Amino acid sequence: MADRLKISLSLLARKLPTAGRWYIPAVFGALASACASNPSPPMSAVSGFQAERYLGEWHQVAAIPAWFQSDCASETKANYALADDGLLKVLNSCQAADGTVNEAEARARFVASRSVGKLEVTFVEVLGLWVWPFAGNYWIIGLNPDYQWSVVGEPSREYAWVLARSRTLDADALRDIRQILEREGYDSCDLLLTTPDENGRLCDVTARQGDRIS
Repeated sequence: MADRLKISLSLLARKLPTAGRWYIPAVFGALASACASNPSPPMSAVSGFQAERYLGEWHQVAAIPAWFQSDCASETKANYALADDGLLKVLNSCQAADGTVNEAEARARFVASRSVGKLEVTFVEVLGLWVWPFAGNYWIIGLNPDYQWSVVGEPSREYAWVLARSRTLDADALRDIRQILEREGYDSCDLLLTTPDENGRLCDVTARQGDRIS
């Protein structure tokens, strides 16, 4: 069923304009876990989370390649702010190969306590109302104490993103992030670096950096 769902959503994405494709991750993220034939082990989200410290701009440093981001060539980032309705306002943006900037707005809300980094995000708005049945999981599974980088995952392990306040991260941070991902059941080789000065698989990059340091 999961494979059929991917095909159906992929066809839908091709029919949507570029901006509309940003809705697809929310739709797929909400259904991936339920449709997976082999249930994944439990995933944990960070505790002691402070939403106010998470606000502002974040750059994508690494991610599992996703077809719904195929139009993004560089400068993939997200900006979080408090919305008037008490939710978190999410503004995603990236730059296409031709220099065009794509943007998509969403809303995020906490699934449980506001002190636990377990949220859901919807990009679907109808008549001014945000549609939560189409929301996708946004679980913060790793967070720098100073809120300088964040590791975002979701229970099916189909997707993951590494975000940072800066466009790059040092070797120590990347190794810490790799350990977090592997602890939560990810294969760190599935994530690709997307920084201006580093590319390749996260597992390979951290291995090379370890060799240089030693």
